[in-house]
Amino acid sequence: MTAISKTSRNARNTRSALSAAAALALTLSLSGCGYNEFQTLDEQVNANWAEVLSQYQRRADLIPNIVNTVKGEANFEQETLTKVIEARAKATSIQVTPELAKDPEALKKFQAAQGEVSSALSRLLVVSENYPNLKANQGFQDLRVQLEGTENRITVARNRYIKSVADYNVHTRQFPNNLTAKVFGYEVKPNFTVQNEAAISNAPAVSFDKPASK
Repeated sequence: MTAISKTSRNARNTRSALSAAAALALTLSLSGCGYNEFQTLDEQVNANWAEVLSQYQRRADLIPNIVNTVKGEANFEQETLTKVIEARAKATSIQVTPELAKDPEALKKFQAAQGEVSSALSRLLVVSENYPNLKANQGFQDLRVQLEGTENRITVARNRYIKSVADYNVHTRQFPNNLTAKVFGYEVKPNFTVQNEAAISNAPAVSFDKPASK
């Protein structure tokens, strides 16, 4: 082997060693600046958001069956039924895109629409108690159980999402993570407002002083 060949091989080995060292240093640097945790937290937020959407869609799919069952009850409050139909139409008309969860105003609009669905359904269930035929209708009772289960799953999914966004935002604002966020484009995410949604979804008071006419 000539001296030139040895020199060339040594140079290549040196470059490889330097590249490996640089890669290791970069990995350690990114880890120390919170980059890896950004990836984990961001993926968790996305997974929880997908679950929220899945549960809302499950509820939306139940509503037509509930409405059709209630329509079979003579003299059922049409205003209550109409509000459920309109609330569902409004909620499902909102285009759900990846950008929705990143836009504070769009997320607020989405939350308000879903809150109106909750409110309308709550009133319908309360009013249905005044109709013995509905209470005795096994199909309606089965749908009611499914709806109540879905509402519980929505609450769980939404709470998980709220927590995951909060964890992500705390990580984003902390030093030196905030510097890493600027470099790699990680931004603070808007979140659901629990108080506002609770106010929206409170069912209106319903009086049963006068029995519904049959």
